[in-house]
Amino acid sequence: MVKQELIQRSPVRIFEQSINGGLKTGEIGIIASQSGIGKTSVLVQIALDKLLQAEKVIHVSFTQHTDYVLAWYENIFDEFIRKKNLENSRDIKNELVKNRVLMNFNQEGVTGDQILKSLKAMILEGGFNAEALIVDGFDFSLTNHEHIAAVKRFAQELGLSVWYSLTVKGEAPQYDKQNIPLLIKDYLDLVDVVIILAPKPSHIELSVSKDRDRYNPDVMALRLDPKTLLILEG
Repeated sequence: MVKQELIQRSPVRIFEQSINGGLKTGEIGIIASQSGIGKTSVLVQIALDKLLQAEKVIHVSFTQHTDYVLAWYENIFDEFIRKKNLENSRDIKNELVKNRVLMNFNQEGVTGDQILKSLKAMILEGGFNAEALIVDGFDFSLTNHEHIAAVKRFAQELGLSVWYSLTVKGEAPQYDKQNIPLLIKDYLDLVDVVIILAPKPSHIELSVSKDRDRYNPDVMALRLDPKTLLILEG
């Protein structure tokens, strides 16, 4: 399979269609679930899809060392190669690496403003004109409306779409009646898309809880393979 065919036939196309074409410039999306369900895998697959289309991506991790994140990219790309028999895979992989930057922060050791300044320096002074920002492991209990609003302004100013992961913790009810995580209720007005991952007996289900102004939960025509955590058509 050639690269363009892989892009056209990727399940990410269905993922994007389920949320009206995917995230646009200045928009914020959240992938939410309990720990270990597949949020990082989904974020990496979104990022890889953009990289295959020659877009630049910055991947920020708050909980995992960059070596661990790099391993996710390596493993998922290798699984793509195995399943799709991708031609010129070595050359394509080299192209992807050039268009990706991995960064690691300790959320309790640096302010939100400092993080945005570092990202802005990478984009403007470093000449890395990213189209997408992936943020994994961010603890929403340690943030506030002001910071998320600053991220949205930052994304709008620099022409980025922003995907976050959100880990839902605890045994008490963690979602409202529209399947929105209670942890983000104070700044839900700033979030454009919310997608929930839920484990089922044979797969991991993806559903859309918020798509801009629409709040009717809807199951996507997609699932995650519980073994590889790859996005598959439902």
